[in-house]
Amino acid sequence: MHFVGIDLAWGEKAPTGLAVVDADGALVHLSAQTTDETIATALAEFPGPCLVAIDAPLVVRNPTGNRPAEAALNKDFARFDAGAHPANTGKPEFADTPRGARLAKVLGLDINPASGRDRRAIEVYPHPATVALFRLGRTLKYKHKPGRSLAELRDALLTLMRHIESLADADPPLKVTGHPAWQDLLARVAAAQRKSDLRRAEDQVDAVLCAYVARYAVAHPELTTTYGDLQNGYIVTPTLPAGHVPAPRPPAVRPDPVQQAVQTYAEQRPAVVRATEGYVDLITGLLDEAGINYLTIAGRTKSVASFAGKAARTLDGAPVYPDPLRQITDQVGVRVITYVLSDVDSVVELLADQLVVLEDRDMGLETANAGRYGYSSRHLLITLGEEAAAEHAELRGRPASVQVRTVLQHAWAEFEHDIRYKGSVPAEHAPDLDRRFTLAAGLLDLADREFSTIQDRLQESMTGRQPEADAADPRISAQDLAAFLAGRFAGTGWSRTEHYEWISGLLLELGVTSLQELGSLLGAVDGARILDRMGYRYPPGAVRRLDDALLDVFGDRYVQLYGNGHRVDALRSRLEKLRA
Repeated sequence: MHFVGIDLAWGEKAPTGLAVVDADGALVHLSAQTTDETIATALAEFPGPCLVAIDAPLVVRNPTGNRPAEAALNKDFARFDAGAHPANTGKPEFADTPRGARLAKVLGLDINPASGRDRRAIEVYPHPATVALFRLGRTLKYKHKPGRSLAELRDALLTLMRHIESLADADPPLKVTGHPAWQDLLARVAAAQRKSDLRRAEDQVDAVLCAYVARYAVAHPELTTTYGDLQNGYIVTPTLPAGHVPAPRPPAVRPDPVQQAVQTYAEQRPAVVRATEGYVDLITGLLDEAGINYLTIAGRTKSVASFAGKAARTLDGAPVYPDPLRQITDQVGVRVITYVLSDVDSVVELLADQLVVLEDRDMGLETANAGRYGYSSRHLLITLGEEAAAEHAELRGRPASVQVRTVLQHAWAEFEHDIRYKGSVPAEHAPDLDRRFTLAAGLLDLADREFSTIQDRLQESMTGRQPEADAADPRISAQDLAAFLAGRFAGTGWSRTEHYEWISGLLLELGVTSLQELGSLLGAVDGARILDRMGYRYPPGAVRRLDDALLDVFGDRYVQLYGNGHRVDALRSRLEKLRA
């Protein structure tokens, strides 16, 4: 005869634990299954007489509340934290025939607890069984619930597994240690790094316990109690030993808010990573659409260790962040690196126009106001408005910390951070190091301004220039187009090289293959009217200015170009503004 334990999931997507014990008490099968079909296939290897102990309701008739069996069991075991959850037909999973009863029918099992047939099934519940079998003062807390840490859950599950292994010397015995699947399960629990790892294991541990309850019920019917009956539902469990009392409940320990916040952040971090990726995509799209030049856009999700360190900060004995999950606002970080200072301002103005800026700090200005040279960067705290949040649900309620700085400011900040935070600076060298960092910051500030002047001079010199066309290539080159637009839209910032190449392709679709043709086309365009209609609160780049002009001239034909297929809705919205 085989004794089967099934820790049955209420749906066929979650894993179900399956264990089989032979007539000598040896574990012969241990696995996780999903559907009734896979359970039946696994058990087909063990034909003949069997008692199957199923951890799931088999009979449910009451429309609300507890079944009589649960009420009776709870009178004995609730004080040990081993009470049963209510099952009733008001719950969707029990509205029709419960899954446990359907599975028993598939397996050809009689679910009458008093049956003497060769193949039968009983409903069991592991928690009261652990109290009765192992004389526990209270149940082991190995099930996931809010506030229980990974370490606590892992230790509790390992304790239960050690109790099960101790049944090798019980009456009747249960021998699990010789089965490779049990050893593998034990190793996986000991090495678990996520709560989900434990949840996948606990189903199989419960299944082994269910199988033993079946064996115990056959070996010691006089020490087994059946709560309830076949008519209204029942639960079979080892009898609560006479005189066994619950252990005193441990005093309530006020949870450490920092530890709770760190634990919650660790669990939520995968969603924060996705939000970071979403913000990078969103900001990249905004800058590309606006034609603003930049070097790189990168995201960084705060590590759990960094979050923990920040959450633990105190000032005069009080926490700096009483509500870490809400007040630590740099969980999502985005960094935009530009070439020149004017592009930093353009990026900030664009983000203020398209998103909601909660905070804007000019760290370079703050340093300068203190009479020093040093760290320079714009620090924004942004979130989404209602309209944008509707389009980007994964970003709703998650602000992002955005740093915007030039490549030279970035070089200084990265090197200074690397030296100060990752290196070891002897105290006697600190004053000289500070002086040299200040000198470098001043030189880079001067270099930033010179780069801006160089860009302005180049743009001024390009006014009126007509580069020679390449007769072998019908396209207007990105370099020639950049020079032309710098003269055409004086004072407008440069765009990225690939943006010039992209819009050159659109010009080719329109049949415009020379700067002379483009100049003639734009001659009749009223640039001031377009800017007024578009109502920009940020300086659009050169490519965006040309994009607007082409939209104004060609209208729907421009919208329907192949190269614009990815932004038809956005172009139609802009066209409505131009036509208003």
